Amino acid sequence: MSPAESETAQVRKDLRFFGRRSGKKLRQGALDLLATLLPRLAVPVPAEGGTLDPRTLFPAAVDAVWLEVGFGGGEHVAAQARLHPEAGIIGCEPFRNGVASLLTHLKDSNLETVRIFPNDARRLLPALPDACLDRVFVLFPDPWPKSRHAERRFIGRDNLDALARVMRDDGELRVASDDPVYQDWAASQLRAHPDFVERQVTTERETLPPDWPATRYEQKCLAGRPPVFFRFVRRPRVSGVPVPPAVPT
Repeated sequence: MSPAESETAQVRKDLRFFGRRSGKKLRQGALDLLATLLPRLAVPVPAEGGTLDPRTLFPAAVDAVWLEVGFGGGEHVAAQARLHPEAGIIGCEPFRNGVASLLTHLKDSNLETVRIFPNDARRLLPALPDACLDRVFVLFPDPWPKSRHAERRFIGRDNLDALARVMRDDGELRVASDDPVYQDWAASQLRAHPDFVERQVTTERETLPPDWPATRYEQKCLAGRPPVFFRFVRRPRVSGVPVPPAVPT
């Protein structure tokens, strides 16, 4: 079975890593954005077995392509697009209210480097070519704290395998969580994966790169449980050549 076929099989298991698709009733302005702006920015669900070059999604050439899995209210996607106009950013979010929130952030801007996949990220990953993503974000995903729900946590072997395939060598994976169970789980899963190398695991936000803007959810949780921030990079695809140990930055 090829990597893409393996990822497709994983999607068919229908193990949700998100909690729900809609929340409170949306106001008319948000509904209007879903009807008018989303169709222009939306990435269609790829056909089974189909492929998608993410660089073709943007009207102008981009130097890099980034992916955010579960963008919540969308403020991180919008902030990164403003900080890095050279990068094309694909935000994945099945929660309808979150999609509407991101559209609100974008509606009065001239940002043409954001595209939205309003669905499960695992439905997009199999269609992406190898080594096409330069950075991936998984920020404050649903923790699924109960042991019987552990397989629903996004950071796990199957999804890390899928990310490793589509990330370029030395591409960066940024993860954050305020849930102690998920923090321990993510640390063990990331450190055990052969294709990722640790660069930083910290609770000290001031030590993070300056282009790591806080999300709305992070601002809320700072008053309670401290988040843990993870930075891992995709191990270079060079067989037979040892990779030097990570140097904290």
